[in-house]
Amino acid sequence: MKRYFTIGMAGHIDHGKTTLTKALTNVDTDRLKEEKERQISIELGFAPLYEDEGIQISVVDVPGHERFIRQMIAGVAGIDLVVLAVAADEGVMPQTKEHLEILDFLGIRNGIVAITKMDRVDEEFIGLVKEEIFEELKGTVFEDVPFVITDSLSGKGINDLKQLIIHTLKEQDTKDAKGAFRLPIDQVFTVKGQGTVVRGTVYEGMVKEGQSLKIMPKGHEVRARQIQVHHQPATSAFAGQRAAINLTGVSKEDIERGEVLVSSEHFSVTKTIDVSLRTVEDLEYIIKQRMPIKCHIGTAEVMGRIVFFDRNELKDHAGEILCQLRLDEEIVAKRGDRFILRRPSPQETIGGGWVIDPNGEKYRFGLQTIEDLNKKKEGSPKDRMIAALAEGKSLSLPEIMAKTSLDEQTVNEMLMDGDFLQISSKDFSLASLTESVEEEVYGRLHEFHHENPLKQGLNKAELLQIMQSSYPKALIEYVIHSGIENGNFRRKGQYLQNADFQPCVPKNWQKRTENLLEDLKKDGLKVKHFDDYYSSAGLPDNLKGDIKHFLEEQGTITPIDGQFYWHGDRFREAVNKLKKGTGAEFEVGDAKEILGLSRKYIIPFLEKLDIAGFTNRVENKRVWK
Repeated sequence: MKRYFTIGMAGHIDHGKTTLTKALTNVDTDRLKEEKERQISIELGFAPLYEDEGIQISVVDVPGHERFIRQMIAGVAGIDLVVLAVAADEGVMPQTKEHLEILDFLGIRNGIVAITKMDRVDEEFIGLVKEEIFEELKGTVFEDVPFVITDSLSGKGINDLKQLIIHTLKEQDTKDAKGAFRLPIDQVFTVKGQGTVVRGTVYEGMVKEGQSLKIMPKGHEVRARQIQVHHQPATSAFAGQRAAINLTGVSKEDIERGEVLVSSEHFSVTKTIDVSLRTVEDLEYIIKQRMPIKCHIGTAEVMGRIVFFDRNELKDHAGEILCQLRLDEEIVAKRGDRFILRRPSPQETIGGGWVIDPNGEKYRFGLQTIEDLNKKKEGSPKDRMIAALAEGKSLSLPEIMAKTSLDEQTVNEMLMDGDFLQISSKDFSLASLTESVEEEVYGRLHEFHHENPLKQGLNKAELLQIMQSSYPKALIEYVIHSGIENGNFRRKGQYLQNADFQPCVPKNWQKRTENLLEDLKKDGLKVKHFDDYYSSAGLPDNLKGDIKHFLEEQGTITPIDGQFYWHGDRFREAVNKLKKGTGAEFEVGDAKEILGLSRKYIIPFLEKLDIAGFTNRVENKRVWK
């Protein structure tokens, strides 16, 4: 597949970045009238550098002036390689150093140093500039990057630089085009007759013409009406490309630089992020707990506060610091995203790092929180999925992706692992968690059986209500269903019971219950009121309803009406006797004669036969089914 890259031009103001870009691409990236009048770059500039059948390379030229540092950060945040321009007649300058720090914090690892304006100095001076740059890069990620000496006006070294860029990128991995599409917006404008257009570098995924998208964090639903790459119409744009996308469904006023165009809602919209932070080597001012900061992430710039959990202030560079950023506005972020922190006043870069968890919460101050954050930081994709599901108990695929910042393909591959289970059409959980929930269901049923041995089981709706304070309904339903299938639980209508449970009369009342049944059986079909048998047996009043219901469920007694009960054997004998003594149909008189019963018993008995489904009443007759 074709691969797409964007490189960035960085460096101090007036060190020839824009002229170098023009020499490489034949495109003047200073478009604005003010830029041409003041001869400085204010906004980001873009140009195509090179394309063949296997690779396409674009250039983003960022402003060098310290007043436009936001534009610089927005421009380099999505690049694959940086060309650091250093003028031969000036050497390393303040913005050169700040740009180097920003590039390092943003995780840009591939670079080339272009010494510009070589025709302004002699060869000996160029040697001194090279030494100065080498000393400045020592100990940084750019320590071993190659140097190219150039002059944009005469064209010296330009082809060498271009070939080195192409060769370096051909050896480099490209961004992931398989995941969900994400484009942080760095420019918004309108085109007459076309409408709203957004521009940016595609961070990941791909977008197709006509595709439905969302602008986050506001959630505007839009459609990619047209796509352009370097002013040329395209049917799609891929990770690594600079793209302009004409959107329908939204106006220019509805969109701001810093918002993100996405194809999926799994990207987290957040105001609290757990981060790994590194500071600049020489902090000019103390960083205090909850100090206001300006956070640059993607193309967004938002105010917020920094929250430490193991200190109250930071005076010196201290390596990696695990902390939290609480922002004033929502941003779109995922694990691994890079950010820059700047002090609002006096303005300076104080550090940068990467997002450990875009869905941070409020934590206690102390080393335990640092340990927990470190576990999050070190966790593998599987560890992160396990942690997310252990916390959420049951999550959908988009929720897992949002909480772990993993792409859909990775999550789906992980879900094939036996540690994870699909518990509904859209929800997933942990196998270990379902085992724990099954144990809890068993325990609750066991406790209910112990306290209510006469009852068939616990009402399922009641069990769900009890357990939903701890677990999602989908998870409990899955555990109950699978428990019934594997034979651990049984369902009796609306009731659930453990498979090893059999309803029974409590031991201390078993003998008296047997006496009740013997008396009832002895009286045959001409019985007394059930309450009389119950009282005579000496059974407790508070168990009357439960014992009666239990004996009915067991088929040991059969209610004829609200007061009279027959022993189950006697009832079945009566049905068989009546059936043998009649034809296909019979009348009340026939039944009275065959069973020798008065209307007091025979009418309730015949009505019971109707209710139980033995007979149908047709006018004055009963018809056997």
